[in-house]
Amino acid sequence: MVTNDREPKKTRASSASAEERVSASEAMRSAAEQLTELLGRTPESVSALRPTDQGWEAEVEVVEVERVPETSSVMASYQVVLDPAGNLQAYERGRRYTRAQVDRDRGR
Repeated sequence: MVTNDREPKKTRASSASAEERVSASEAMRSAAEQLTELLGRTPESVSALRPTDQGWEAEVEVVEVERVPETSSVMASYQVVLDPAGNLQAYERGRRYTRAQVDRDRGR
């Protein structure tokens, strides 16, 4: 009799990855910590976090250029993609803005 070992392994792997999904607070910490390692700058905040089928997506705000006065410092918003376990898969710098700038076009 021939058995198919692949089917049970796939099922176990699928259920294991679903169980390994980190919480929202863990995902936020993970996004900030891993981006710090890559950029060498400590993020100011995680301004958005969304669960996805592939894990998590976060927007992380980082000071790119410190200036005096502080309100003229240049900030950047990074889009970060994490897997379900909270491991960084990709990041991309989005918009840059001064700390004092207010979003008027987002209309939220």
